[in-house]
Amino acid sequence: MKTRRIAAAPLAVLAAALAAPALAAPAPVERIVSPGPDGKPGLILKGVIVPAGYETFYLSGQLADPIDPAKKETMEDYGDTKTQTLSTLKKIKALLEAKGYAIGDVVKMQAFLAADPRLGNKIDFAGFNAGFKEYFGSADNPATVSRSTFQVANLVAPMFLVELEVTAVKAPK
Repeated sequence: MKTRRIAAAPLAVLAAALAAPALAAPAPVERIVSPGPDGKPGLILKGVIVPAGYETFYLSGQLADPIDPAKKETMEDYGDTKTQTLSTLKKIKALLEAKGYAIGDVVKMQAFLAADPRLGNKIDFAGFNAGFKEYFGSADNPATVSRSTFQVANLVAPMFLVELEVTAVKAPK
């Protein structure tokens, strides 16, 4: 009799597991919208709340690729702030997709902008935002992010004007 009870125990556990309800998906990410000057949602969020259960991907700071891979020594080889922003976001999108994320999964961005000597040693914030808008708050990706933007004295080399660091989250499968 003892043998039958022991053998039946694993079957009872399996039956209970199969009858148990499936785990519920985590609550959705809450994006706290900031109002824009025209009453529409603003360019960046006030904040983001990520509920428990999400997987997080922290990307290190990324820099632009040269316009022509054979040339990578001068600022002209990398372009202006908008060009570098677009290049960097393209690289970030590819890194995200390689790990099963999408650009819409980005919830936080830190942008580091260096002054452009061609603009009187000022940052091109408008150029940065123009590139940003092609990836966030766009027809392809209506989501936007919480973001901090910093003006820095220099980046790792004088040809770089933009470095972007992002955090992305997704619900587990």
